[in-house]
Amino acid sequence: MAPSKQAEFPPVRACIFDMDGLLINTEDIYTLCADNVLTKYGRPKLPWSVKAKLMGVPGSSNGDVFHEWAQLPISREQFKDEQNEQQQLHFPDCKPLPGAETLLSHLRGAHNTNGQRVEMALATSSEKYNYDRKASRPETKKFLDLIPEDRRILGDDPRVKHGRGKPAPDMYLLALETINSTLPDGVPKIEPNECLVFEDSVPGVEAGRRAGMRAVWVPHPGLAAEYKGREREVLAGRTGLVEIGDEDQLGELDDGWAEQLASLEDFPYAKFGIQSS
Repeated sequence: MAPSKQAEFPPVRACIFDMDGLLINTEDIYTLCADNVLTKYGRPKLPWSVKAKLMGVPGSSNGDVFHEWAQLPISREQFKDEQNEQQQLHFPDCKPLPGAETLLSHLRGAHNTNGQRVEMALATSSEKYNYDRKASRPETKKFLDLIPEDRRILGDDPRVKHGRGKPAPDMYLLALETINSTLPDGVPKIEPNECLVFEDSVPGVEAGRRAGMRAVWVPHPGLAAEYKGREREVLAGRTGLVEIGDEDQLGELDDGWAEQLASLEDFPYAKFGIQSS
């Protein structure tokens, strides 16, 4: 059920992160890879008006929305192969986005205002093969390793049923389950409303809201421009970008469960009951 409106929230006990476009600069790299293939065949570069419909939607980079716009003179299979070649070339350039490394480093040893340890997990649609390519740069791997491996939910995790990626809540609920399964004896289980989801994509925010968790939306400036005037819908999980039913899981406009930040550098620890030092 969707959480009811309330003015007070418990201090955050768990922070669960998306990865692409939030922690590392892969969204710009995905765009570069697509543009390189598009321009090779005389097509225009991918505009944000189209990219905004693809971000956070599994399989969308080679799906109907993209190809109906692109009108490439090659098959989808060939596009996939050429895209993969580009990604193989450019994914090693992945690096942390501003504020990400500082935030994760701080949270790794942080406690909330109740003196409880703040836990971390990852929930990304990237499959293991792509995760490893994106983490191939030693500095990037060291940064991502701040989140324990057994608390990383990847896009091909067999525990996530087919078709239940974001915006369904399953990945975030599984991430919470992995945290709770490793808490020391005697430590109370963490509830969804004690979790804070960090996302850059619209379906990702919806997934967090459907999981009954609070959310912080940190969109790419290009995506933010596309959703200008619709921010309240995004924060409530009510854009309808991907219809999956179960609307009772969604939030309400201005219910206080989500907010937008321009950058992870701007994260307000105190607002979420996390000690800043």
